[in-house]
This record gives sequence, C-alpha cells and structure tokens, in this order.
Amino acid sequence: MRTIDWVDGAIEIIDQTALPGEVRMLRLATVAELVAAIRSLAVRGAPALGVAGAFGVALAARQFAGDERALADAVQLVERARPTAVNLGRGAQRAAARLAAGPEAVLAEACAVRDEEIAASAAMATLGADLMVELCGPRPRVLTHCNTGGLAAVTGGTALGVVTELHRRGALAGVIASETRPLLQGARLTAWELREAGIEFRVAVDSAGPFLLARGEADAVILGADRICANGDVVNKVGSYAHALGARRAGLPFVVVAPESTVDPQTPDGAAVEIEDRGAAEVTGYAAAVNPAFDVTPHDLVTAIVTDRRVIRLDRGEKL
Repeated sequence: MRTIDWVDGAIEIIDQTALPGEVRMLRLATVAELVAAIRSLAVRGAPALGVAGAFGVALAARQFAGDERALADAVQLVERARPTAVNLGRGAQRAAARLAAGPEAVLAEACAVRDEEIAASAAMATLGADLMVELCGPRPRVLTHCNTGGLAAVTGGTALGVVTELHRRGALAGVIASETRPLLQGARLTAWELREAGIEFRVAVDSAGPFLLARGEADAVILGADRICANGDVVNKVGSYAHALGARRAGLPFVVVAPESTVDPQTPDGAAVEIEDRGAAEVTGYAAAVNPAFDVTPHDLVTAIVTDRRVIRLDRGEKL
C-alpha cells in the first residue's frame, strides 16, 4: 500500500491522522484539499511531502489551466504548506518546471518524483542495514524517533526501512520507539508499522530516551530528517537533539537516514531553517505553550548520514 499516489486524476493518500485505529484513504481532487491534508498531518514525512508537492502542482495544472495568475498562486500555496521540510518545496518546484509543457508533462514529472523516492527507500535500507551492523555488531538494538517507515516515504521508508531490513536479515535484537510529538507519531504510526511488520518493540515516553541510552538499553539511535543542511546539521522532529546528546554521552552511534532529496546545500546550517510551531492547541487548552514540530541536531553529534547514494561518516570528518 502506498502512502500517496495519483489515481484517476486525483491524489489518494492514507490519512495518517486516523491511524492506528483505522486505515482510511482520502481522495484529494483540489489544491485546497491537498494543502489542508498537509497542514493537518494527514500526509507527512519528508519524502512523502516531496511527492505531495509534485502531485499538488499536477493538480494545480489541471485545476487552473488557462489562468496563469491562479496557477502561480496555487503552486506557491503548495510549496509553503509547511515550512521546515525541504522536500515539499523541492518537489513542487521540480514539477512546476514542466508547466510550460502542459499538464501531462507535469504529471509525468510528479510520477518520476514518486518513483525515485520508492527506489531511494530500497537503496537506503541496504546501505543503512550494512552500516548498522558495521557500527554495532551482528544484532543491534536500536532506538528510533518519529515515524520513518512507508507512511513517511510512499513505501519502504528511511530509518524504519533500515530497521525492517535488519529484521528481514534476522539481524535485529530490539527496537525502542519514542512517542514523538506532534501527535505522538511514534506511538501511533511507528508502532503501527512495526506491528504490521511483525517486529517486536517497546514505546518509550519522549523524555526517557537519553536515560534509556545511558542504561545500555540500545546500541544506536537511528532516525530520519526533514532537512540536512550544507554543514551536516540535521533538522528533524523535535526531540531528535535530545537523543543525539544522549547518544554522545553514552558513546553510541547517532545515524540519520534520509534520501538525497532531503540534503539541502542551499541552507548553510540549522540556524537558517524556519522551525514550524504547531501552536498551543495541540498541547494544552488552558495555558500558553511552545510547540515546535522540529529541532536541529548539530552536525558534530551525528555519527553518519545515510542517503540512497552514499554513507557520509561525519565522525570521520567526511563532508556532504
């Protein structure tokens, strides 16, 4: 089952807000419907957002054919639906570059983005599983944060794709999945995907991760990214930085798995990234709150970055 796809003139997605209780498909026939789905986190995950951005422009090319101003506004609306993940805007821009060739050319480019992300997931699973065994031994126990499986990446996944590959090889000794705000994506989505794959796991409250690492309950942290900056800073779901600090203190690898489409050479470092704030309503209804959806892990805390094309050992001084 694909997280997102183009079916008979519209976008179909798995509604991630309904999981784990219900596997619900949503059909999005307008740009406004897609943008609402992105903002509500019905579709999320950097690779899946890249595909959503490309398909959103394909929708716009049909919905606003002949109205250049409305079409330009719709493309910009898709690009800016969420600010932090680089894939969304990149996917939209790539499809928009084909607008002059007509709606079918735009759709073909969007489908190419989808197919490339599917292939990237398979490549990352192999590279990442090989690296984890190299770093941790033949049967690593891993702690993972946020949701990085097929739900986040059309099929397969990034960090969770590596975990699944280790399980397929019989080379996985255990998984701890952190709850992960916003919307408890680890406890809801990662737990659901692990259960569907037949992988045993435990869910940890977000604040427990560094302590569990200090107690020796995992051999490495493996997670994804929404943007990897030119200097190696990693922008990922809030809580990632704390896990990086915990891993460094415990002397454990901290491995980031993300496709090349998430590497952003135009952004020098994490300080240059706009961090999305989800607002107080998701946290509390009776007090002011700070609810950042992402944080930035400094590159010097990252052991390695795995993409679909390469492994960059930042701990050895390798550069992106």
